[in-house]
Amino acid sequence: MTTAPAPTPARAPDASRLYRRRAVFALLVLATMTAVIIALARILGADGLGVLDLAMLALFSLTTPWVIIGFWNALIGLWLLRASRDPVGRVNPLVHTPPPDGARRSRTAVVMPIYNEAPEQVFRHLDTVVRSVEALGEDAHIEFFLLSDTRRAEIHVEEEARFAAYRSRHARPERLHYRRRADNVGHKAGNLREFCENQGGDFDYMVVLDADSVMSGAAIQRLIRAMDANPTLGILQTLVVGLPAYSPFARIFQFGMRQGMRAYTLGSAWWQGDQGPYWGHNAIVRLEPFREHCRLPRLPGRPPLGGEILSHDQVEAALMRRAGFDVRVLPVEDGSYEQNPPTLPDFLKRDLRWCQGNMQYTRLLTLPGLLPLGRVQLALAILMYVSAPCWLGFLLLGFTQVLLGGGIDQNANMLPALGLFAVMMTMSFTPKLAGILDLLLHRESRAAYGGGGRVLLGAGVELLFSLLLGPVLALTHSVFIGGLLLGKQVIWEAQNRSSHSVPLGEAFRGLWLHTLLGLLAATLLATTVPDLLPWAAPVLLGLLLAAPLATLSSLPAPGRWLAALRVCAVPEEFRTPTEVARLHLESERWEDPVEEPNSGIPKPIRAGDS
Repeated sequence: MTTAPAPTPARAPDASRLYRRRAVFALLVLATMTAVIIALARILGADGLGVLDLAMLALFSLTTPWVIIGFWNALIGLWLLRASRDPVGRVNPLVHTPPPDGARRSRTAVVMPIYNEAPEQVFRHLDTVVRSVEALGEDAHIEFFLLSDTRRAEIHVEEEARFAAYRSRHARPERLHYRRRADNVGHKAGNLREFCENQGGDFDYMVVLDADSVMSGAAIQRLIRAMDANPTLGILQTLVVGLPAYSPFARIFQFGMRQGMRAYTLGSAWWQGDQGPYWGHNAIVRLEPFREHCRLPRLPGRPPLGGEILSHDQVEAALMRRAGFDVRVLPVEDGSYEQNPPTLPDFLKRDLRWCQGNMQYTRLLTLPGLLPLGRVQLALAILMYVSAPCWLGFLLLGFTQVLLGGGIDQNANMLPALGLFAVMMTMSFTPKLAGILDLLLHRESRAAYGGGGRVLLGAGVELLFSLLLGPVLALTHSVFIGGLLLGKQVIWEAQNRSSHSVPLGEAFRGLWLHTLLGLLAATLLATTVPDLLPWAAPVLLGLLLAAPLATLSSLPAPGRWLAALRVCAVPEEFRTPTEVARLHLESERWEDPVEEPNSGIPKPIRAGDS
């Protein structure tokens, strides 16, 4: 389609300034990594470095980049939050640029790709976005597309019935579109690619939503205006936060994620600048360069590491940068939401799909033409999951060292070892600690979360939860990555987004290996080196309590109790935006769906139903 003359973009941080920022950040990360690695080498090498010592040092070196980068991202983000009057403008000044006078109105497609999702929830989210956009009175140039890849006949029949009913009662039905593909080649990325090829030429931009996404009309309008004002901007990613949740797992998890992401994302945007992240949803994409330059390659070899790319977002961001367009993040909590998985098993299913997708990046690191930071982004995505087996391997080798030594060496090395352990744990939790500290230091932010007492209580609950969850995730990732190397892969399934209980028997069937290894490790430690038990307790308890944790964090009673006391509450529970209120999250409290009266639509089908 024809485009108007490109306006002059706002002045972003120039290349030399970004270069200095990246040099400073790299220096901080490398210096910190060097310090902790040297500290461990001195501890292990007190009596000479043996083969096991060197292996431990190598594994430790692979775990440190992800932790230390997160540490410095959070500290820089906290510094910006506390020291800058405009922290968002400091890292992304383009977003403050108004569109030029007289510029024509751009056309935007809001697209929601779905796959075997519960139709009732899909249409609730879609209608919320549509109404919010309409409420602004500037929706004439925005259209909405429901892009179905649904394979189950009973679900797509309901999708079609619901869409026909929804469209028939809408004031402007020509702005609402539904399309179901005959096949689902390429999964979500293929779904979006087909839209771009067939309808993308009619639009300037595409706002991508997941089935569990909600964005306010104001947030979408802000993205469109930023794109209009900055023709070099290819992708603008919002900071996505969790919706209020009644499932204990989702409620505690989203509270921790929200605190951890605020400072972390701001700090990373400070040095990444125009080569930021894309998370595949709740973002706006400039369609012409996306169609022309962001077609995903098919990886050589067979699945699970070859074939179709599962985690498309970071690859598309790297390809957009290769084409000369900016990829930026808008690190502000304002009208961009998602639902988090309601239970631990649901979270693990989603996480392992991401794990497989990220491990495929090992075959993309040498893709021709990528900018250096694009390759760094792909490498970091790999390390996010590789760190887990490296960490477990490090612990296993350390345990072997203790056994071969006949017990804990009660000498001067014990105190430095515990000190290094404390340093690494503190750095691991720094993103969340920075978010909590920022809340506590800001009166209005404290009030938005119900006061400092509730913030501290929620932080304590989430910290305990994270300590127990960490070993479960680490073992799950390690076993799964081992399976990938042997050719095992995940099956692309719909996510169950409805709150539901996980029976203890079902939890044990899914987490029996965690329980077994926890029992074996605890028994071996108790009979050989019992002095080590207190230091191993966080890992052992996480493994031993994996199944009970999965069940307890899925039950309705703890969820209602946490909600009633406003523990791990988010601001939307105290001052509920219209978009959040329209979702009627109260109806998801483990209740059976009811047939909608006088709608002519079948009783809703949940994605997890058989």
